[in-house]
Amino acid sequence: MAYGTTSRKIALVGIGKIARDQHLPALQASDDWDLAATVSRSGAIEGVEAHDDFDAFLTARPDVEVVSLCLPPQPRFDYAKKALLARRHVMLEKPPGQTLAEVHELERLAAKQGVTLYATWHSRMAAGVAAAKSRLVERVVQSLRITWKEDVRKWHPGQEWVFAPGGMGVFDPGINALSILTEILPEPVHLVSAELEFPENRDTPIAARLEFTGNVGAVFDWRQEGPQTWDIEIETNKGSIALRDGGARIEVDGAEQKLLDHPGEYPSLYARMAQLVANRESEVDLAPMIHVADAMTLGRRITVAPFEFDKETT
Repeated sequence: MAYGTTSRKIALVGIGKIARDQHLPALQASDDWDLAATVSRSGAIEGVEAHDDFDAFLTARPDVEVVSLCLPPQPRFDYAKKALLARRHVMLEKPPGQTLAEVHELERLAAKQGVTLYATWHSRMAAGVAAAKSRLVERVVQSLRITWKEDVRKWHPGQEWVFAPGGMGVFDPGINALSILTEILPEPVHLVSAELEFPENRDTPIAARLEFTGNVGAVFDWRQEGPQTWDIEIETNKGSIALRDGGARIEVDGAEQKLLDHPGEYPSLYARMAQLVANRESEVDLAPMIHVADAMTLGRRITVAPFEFDKETT
């Protein structure tokens, strides 16, 4: 089947906030995909065949050749492994797993089974990212500063998994910034130091400060209320470049640049997945996750006030 000539059947696994907010609209707007089934213990989508057991789904629907895993990272490896062993193509939400070793094993298994594995980084698909990357090719980066501050209560309401081991804490959004960083820089950088703030009652950090080679730094914080900040500011030998709103906008020397019409981050991911499946190729870039692993290794732990999703209990 040639890419783009007809739709492929796909299943969404894990019907939570990200699936409803991003994956479902992207699939509904795409001619490449036919949402044939969902798998979730607690959620469903009206008009779509629903399953609550993944093993039973794999047995019952061999015609659904692609699964998109929207689960939290903690259970994702087991689901992805089962899907790959059943020779299904697999699309992974970010981060692609709890650990680097998990994803390396999935990559090995996908190659052995002859199916596609796509570790997605949605922020790389933001409208301004490609423009920033192209402008940096002929410039020397003198400094780069990331400021990524948002309200965890708004974006992950009551989702305790983000503070559990494997949930990554503030690196769940922070890895989006790192995915852009590793996409746009002409030369790679590596982490040299980090400070990680852990609420005294939590297992993952709520804030982080990172310093990399090449005069690159980042500040992540999950406690920002009001306006949210997702900025990357770059000074070069030929002026300044800034990505705003998570890469949706680009400024050059302080002036906002007009961008071409953009389909959106998740529609772009699903278009890329369609290409990969058609070509029987995989795409697994772990550079953003390596930076997170390095931060957990090098980071100095700072204990801060306890955090609860319910403000009345803090």
